[in-house]
Amino acid sequence: MDERNWAGNYRYAATAIHEPASVDELRRVVEGATRLHALGSRHSFNAVADTEGELVHLGRLGPDIRIAPDGASVSVNSATHYRELARVLQAAGLALHNLGSLPHISIGGACSTGTHGSGDRNGNLSSAVIGLEIVLADGSLIAADRTDARFDGMVVALGALGVVTRLTLETRPSYSVRQDLYLGLPWDSLFAHFDDIMSSGYSVNVLGRWQGDLLTKVWVKTRVDDEAPVIRSDLFGAVLETSGEYVSPSGLTNETVNGVPGPWNERLAHFRGELPPGYGEEVQTEYMVDRRHAVAAIAAVRELGHSIDPILLSSEIRSMSADQLWLSPAYDRQTVAIHFTFRRETAAIAGVLPAIEEALAPFEPRPHWGKLYALDAAAIEQRYPRMADFRALARSLDPEAKFHSDFLENQVYAR
Repeated sequence: MDERNWAGNYRYAATAIHEPASVDELRRVVEGATRLHALGSRHSFNAVADTEGELVHLGRLGPDIRIAPDGASVSVNSATHYRELARVLQAAGLALHNLGSLPHISIGGACSTGTHGSGDRNGNLSSAVIGLEIVLADGSLIAADRTDARFDGMVVALGALGVVTRLTLETRPSYSVRQDLYLGLPWDSLFAHFDDIMSSGYSVNVLGRWQGDLLTKVWVKTRVDDEAPVIRSDLFGAVLETSGEYVSPSGLTNETVNGVPGPWNERLAHFRGELPPGYGEEVQTEYMVDRRHAVAAIAAVRELGHSIDPILLSSEIRSMSADQLWLSPAYDRQTVAIHFTFRRETAAIAGVLPAIEEALAPFEPRPHWGKLYALDAAAIEQRYPRMADFRALARSLDPEAKFHSDFLENQVYAR
């Protein structure tokens, strides 16, 4: 098997990929395997979705989207991409609470790694999960929901418990969003008015580089409800783009300006769902810190700008609300994410990550499970109060370690 991930920086070690056409066929594959792991849309940048055994991908099962009669939830095949589900929900007058940057990612993969969008009052994508179905190591199919005491350990589970076949997500009535672009935010303003800036919209994203006096841009995405929102022309020194002439260099990003309202599924994601996601020469890293320490943590990273910027494409700062999912990077704390999109320069990235992690160490960062980082299991364990509970849950559901992998051994089970 000679397969790589979306970014091309990782080659899978698995010996084969199974693509079952039914849940019954999947159950037989799982039962007969020695080592197995589910593979999503290949948007992870590390080995989290790999195994030394065999992979299984559920794309042939089809989206099989089932909206509840009361419209309060939707059940979907875990391999379905968010852009597919979002189109169906919007056509039915429904919505999800948020979307990640890229709507081309699989729902199962995103939820199992704690992937997120932005918004002070918005939980990460896995926080919308209210039920799941999973094939265990012996081929049995079980279902769990929020009434199950184990549920908070089963949602963000890194594929360690079994193969998740379906997810049920909370839905809400559809809503419209306008996106306003502010250019040239002074770094001093970000530090002085951080909470005001991050709470200035339903979803706020600050992008730029670490050196210089100005950040590149701020995307403020505002829900349009019964009354038109009040839009400011100046955001603490960043100027509202009103010319309509700002164009994304790639043409793939969803940077609709001038505040033209649109449906949630066309505005919340950074990238346009109707276009291919592109295959850039990029590698991503991200650390989540407690909102209380966000300004100090960002300032600490800024001190390393001279080392980061030469290999950086862009950085991004986002926020999310706390949740109670055991391995979620937002577990039990309001969270700010500090994201890096690097050029695919492996040696240089490996050199700078330890410095970033050392600068962030006083703030107990939690890395994004599916992106590059250098932290070891001992450091990670200290930052997840329910890690021991998760290990016990994994032992109970997978006693023969069928879903173990080098990644899980090194990052979750090693002590």
